[in-house]
Amino acid sequence: MALFASIFFAGKGLVTDLSAVGIKTDAVHVAGGKGEYDVIIVGGGTAGCVLAARLSENRAVRVLLLESGGSGRSRLETRIPAAFPLIFRQKKHVYQLYTEPQTFADGRKKFWPRGKMLGGCSSINAEMAQYGVPGDFDEWAKISGDDSWSWGNFKKYFTKFETYSFQDGAKNIDMKQRGTDGPVQVGYFAWTSDSSKAFIKTCEAVGVPFSPDFNNVEGQTGVNRISSFLVTYIDDKRERVTSETAYLTPEVLARPNLTVAIHAQVNKLLFDPSAEGPRVSGVEFTRSEKGVVYKAMATKEVIISAGAIHSPHILMLSGIGPAEELKKFAIPVVRDLPGVGSHLLDHPVVDFNFKDKTKKAPIFLKPSFNVSELWLFAKGLIQYLFRKTGPFTSNLTEAAAFLRSDNQDVFGPLSDKIQDSTSDAASPDLEIFASAVGHTNHGILLKPHSIGLHAVLLRPLSVGRLCLKSSNPWDQPTMDPRYFEHDADMKKLVRAARFTLRLAQTEPLASVVDQESKDPRFDHLMHLQSDEELEKVIRKRVETLYHPVSTCRMAPLEEQGVVDSQLRVYGVKGLRVCDASIFPSIVSGHTAGAVYAVAEKLAESMQKELASQK
Repeated sequence: MALFASIFFAGKGLVTDLSAVGIKTDAVHVAGGKGEYDVIIVGGGTAGCVLAARLSENRAVRVLLLESGGSGRSRLETRIPAAFPLIFRQKKHVYQLYTEPQTFADGRKKFWPRGKMLGGCSSINAEMAQYGVPGDFDEWAKISGDDSWSWGNFKKYFTKFETYSFQDGAKNIDMKQRGTDGPVQVGYFAWTSDSSKAFIKTCEAVGVPFSPDFNNVEGQTGVNRISSFLVTYIDDKRERVTSETAYLTPEVLARPNLTVAIHAQVNKLLFDPSAEGPRVSGVEFTRSEKGVVYKAMATKEVIISAGAIHSPHILMLSGIGPAEELKKFAIPVVRDLPGVGSHLLDHPVVDFNFKDKTKKAPIFLKPSFNVSELWLFAKGLIQYLFRKTGPFTSNLTEAAAFLRSDNQDVFGPLSDKIQDSTSDAASPDLEIFASAVGHTNHGILLKPHSIGLHAVLLRPLSVGRLCLKSSNPWDQPTMDPRYFEHDADMKKLVRAARFTLRLAQTEPLASVVDQESKDPRFDHLMHLQSDEELEKVIRKRVETLYHPVSTCRMAPLEEQGVVDSQLRVYGVKGLRVCDASIFPSIVSGHTAGAVYAVAEKLAESMQKELASQK
């Protein structure tokens, strides 16, 4: 079968012998010799795969991509759309990160899984293809001082990465605003549960307008299906689309000027001692903490694309970051940049679960050891493998509504005014989404039958920080998003929670929910609680939506920026950063699409620069 064949051959074209791509650190580098490239890309995640594929289109440019994990396409859990929760706790393939205890969130540490494989988090996310809104990118242009990031100029990079598959019956889709020949196929190929369909109708019943397409200028707020009329990163073969599967195709991997090395963790950057001022000349990398350390040299540039956690981590380990922070761990200061690790933002989410009276929830996707669930699991898997239909094609988080917290048509009369954090007057600051199965603790399904509703704060005002734990590259950094430090964040989530609980009491969704259930695992009586009681629930339950950003922010240097509008690190030659860490502000949607577009934009710019240098 094609799926299993592609998994079996996933390693073809990838290098596992690190001695083949670098030289030992004590060896003398010879110009033009082994271990020399024009561009080195650190991290093969959502952005890194884009950059490797695009920059190697010019056969005269030698590109090395270093990825700390293996191939994402080699894992069945990353290929079957509904299987992604099964991989979250696999430490070989996913970084098992935790935040610092959250002072304003019940003192709890929060689990922050990050993809450790080619494709990065695009290989483990919930496949929701909602990109943010035009106001977000106009705000980016304002912060960066560069109009090329405004929606009017930046939107072409979204259509560049996208192939949008139109669904028969979908109405009011403006195909002029969608891409038709990009490498990332998005479309309407996922299964949708009856409960998610009821969620749509219920949102409309309480005043949320239906939006035919969130990813255009007209559809920024409203309600829609993720799996049917709103696109997912699921292709026409009913398989997950990742940056690896989209960009690192067999044809791309066969290019003689592209080297992709896996299980290669970069420990630090190397600098040219003869240069006037800091200039990056290469990287050090290894397979394991006690393994042989190699180096590779870059004649042109190094691009760090290790994500919002590990990009600032690598910078600080290399001596680029807040001087006082570096001195704590006896790291020589190469460039004092206070903004590295600062301005950490994330989308906090609160889950609410309800017993499914219809008993249609696909809880068998993670079966218990009973005959009924095992039979349904086997039946669904066969249906998926041979017909590519059924619940295994679901992305689980199937429907969503994007709202403004000050919308009185939805929330009714509002007595208190909460500080506005949206990017413009048309942009949302809340998301409510429905999942086909209720869950806790990042993917543990609630049985016997359940559905989930989830409230997300899209534009938090609380700002956190990422710091070093030690000078050892194998010690993960400390992460403190400081959830709810700003009072407005809690007020908005209480409002969102109240709305979410109201949906469960409103038809047609009310008929799906077992309103008589007294099971304490479910939230049928939560709507009776006061705002103060809801606050306590939110502080206890809040989790990440897996969208940390802005730790190497594109902003003016005097505003704690780390990179300029060309994504060049301030005061360090030959070094750029390209991933979600450079976001000037967090988008009012899901982050993967914006990362694709950022990488496409940088690749286009660098292609022109590199061509002019030859």
